[in-house]
Amino acid sequence: MNKNEQCIIRIEDMSLNGEGIGKYEGYTLFVKDAVVGDLAKVKVTRPKKNYGYARLEEILEASPWRVEPVCPHHRRCGGCQLQAMSYEKQLEWKWKKVKDNLERIGGLKDVPMKEIIGMEKPFRYRNKAQYPIGWKKDGKGQVAAGFYAGRTHVIIDSEDCFLGKPVNGQILQAVKAYMAKQRVEPYDEETGTGLVRHVLIREGFHTGEIMVCLVINGVRLPGEDALVAELRKISGVTGVVLNENRERTNVILGTGIRVLWGNGYITDRIGDVTFSISPLSFFQVNPVQTEKLYGKVLEYAVGERNPQGISDGQEEALPVIWDLYCGIGTISLFLARYAKRIFGVEIVPEAVADARRNAAANHIENVEFFVGKAEEVAPEKFVKEGIRADVVVVDPPRKGCDPALLDTMVKMSPKRIVYVSCDPATLARDVKFLTENGYAAEEVTPVDMFPMTVHVETVCLLSKLNVKQHIEVELT
Repeated sequence: MNKNEQCIIRIEDMSLNGEGIGKYEGYTLFVKDAVVGDLAKVKVTRPKKNYGYARLEEILEASPWRVEPVCPHHRRCGGCQLQAMSYEKQLEWKWKKVKDNLERIGGLKDVPMKEIIGMEKPFRYRNKAQYPIGWKKDGKGQVAAGFYAGRTHVIIDSEDCFLGKPVNGQILQAVKAYMAKQRVEPYDEETGTGLVRHVLIREGFHTGEIMVCLVINGVRLPGEDALVAELRKISGVTGVVLNENRERTNVILGTGIRVLWGNGYITDRIGDVTFSISPLSFFQVNPVQTEKLYGKVLEYAVGERNPQGISDGQEEALPVIWDLYCGIGTISLFLARYAKRIFGVEIVPEAVADARRNAAANHIENVEFFVGKAEEVAPEKFVKEGIRADVVVVDPPRKGCDPALLDTMVKMSPKRIVYVSCDPATLARDVKFLTENGYAAEEVTPVDMFPMTVHVETVCLLSKLNVKQHIEVELT
């Protein structure tokens, strides 16, 4: 097919990136914003030899799973790829996405797949928002704040995202009014000039505390007191901070933090553990689903336990757990009352410092955190100090586990491995290695941490095989 050629196709499937897939005379087309079941008129935008990409021009017959998106910017914005699809169908598609990856990449055709854990209210769930700041494109010198259009750095001027909290709009209005009054210019990526790059907002789900962080191309803002005064008028704001980032980079945050007013962090809870969260801290963005996710991790790691914790004399029977890629210790501290000892490993020193502070603040004494590469720290402690692992919990970044870490886990020979993944493809790849090296995949549970998007979190339980049979694992 040729560029700009139009045709009518039936959308028969969806890609891993959420694009509708249809065929015209045997030629496959990927169509953004199309939903399985749509009969659509499309225009070819990028033809290739055996397949191509097309733009949705008109829905001729709507899919039974098509719904009216709540956001007027859903087609332009790069955030919500699935908003035009019913939530029920989103969950079905994500479950299938995990299963297909496990079968195709991992070779696991009979691993038990539990029902995906979805949300009752799949909007307004994010406790963190990062808004790029720039000029509006109308040439009138007005500041734009919002989100990038899909696969671009063109800012869609919008003060309200339906995945975030309504208060975010008030904060953006206050920042934009301050910038206009003080004549503060937004950052220009092309020239590297201008001052305000991003506005980062964090809100505590349980506490209601809100931190506003301005990422700036400098060290100071003119009229800082005026900015603070406006933001303090907004209910819930407990801190205003500046983050310095003067690098010509797409990385949002720099390393320098200066508190203008209040706290340089917010607090929030997962279960009964309280965490201090700074602008640089990694913390799951969906607090409702985080508790469900970590509950599944707990179930897979230690089985059924008294929700009030351990009883007298039970400590010796509890497992020793290693939490690799532990970040600020969220999983470690969540599991602490159900473990004899927990060792967390994280390569980022600032995250480990946060983890130690959070442990102390919660009076949790059976955890210890190490700075370093997990594939180096874990074998050293195992070989030199004889620290065993009954359970290994691993929550790697999207690229999955380092090959050396997979080797390390096999050598440590824990009874159980609980693998938390944000990418089904790398999960499948790593689980395949583990099942080829002495482990059996016992059960997989997808968790919808990011409704309206193509992303899905997954928890996988693996158990150690012995000579005759694999370990019996009691699940609740």
